[in-house]
Amino acid sequence: MSRSSSGIVAGLTAAAIAVVGFLAYQASAHVPDTLAKPKTPRTAPSGSAGSPAQKPKNPNALPAESGEGERVVYALADRRVWLVEKSGRVMRTFPVMPSTVSPEAGSYQVTSRSGSVTGTDGVRIEHVVRFALVGDVAIGFSAAVDGTLSSPDPTLKTGGVRMKVADGNAMWTFATVGSKVVVVP
Repeated sequence: MSRSSSGIVAGLTAAAIAVVGFLAYQASAHVPDTLAKPKTPRTAPSGSAGSPAQKPKNPNALPAESGEGERVVYALADRRVWLVEKSGRVMRTFPVMPSTVSPEAGSYQVTSRSGSVTGTDGVRIEHVVRFALVGDVAIGFSAAVDGTLSSPDPTLKTGGVRMKVADGNAMWTFATVGSKVVVVP
């Protein structure tokens, strides 16, 4: 008897599943348009990230809110510097290694320069172009004489924004005392 009752239960279960499946199909076939799943638009809305009209950001592009005229632009988050001519044309851009102490975003002027000194981290540097003071730490651009571009020791308070030697040469020629430096986030 147990065999016949298990067969009946299996048959009833199969019939119930078939009925539920049929009813589900019938319900989905007769859903009003107002309750149907929203259709995916064929074109992305304007301004969306997937829009073909929006180009990916150029990492070398001059930041939009970086001032006007001749200036040095230093983007903290991008770790990049731009040397910008009076006309607004970018003369040169290059990556830099930030110091452990950074200036606030804003406009500064080159206050002093040194041809060759030893940095606060003990590294021999050249073409130092200072433009800000944060507490007792002078902030400036420089190039390590040995050409290295290593991360600063996080335990030291340093203000040297390091760059490659060729970029340091360009900075030295471009940014004289009184030149504008714009720091952006």
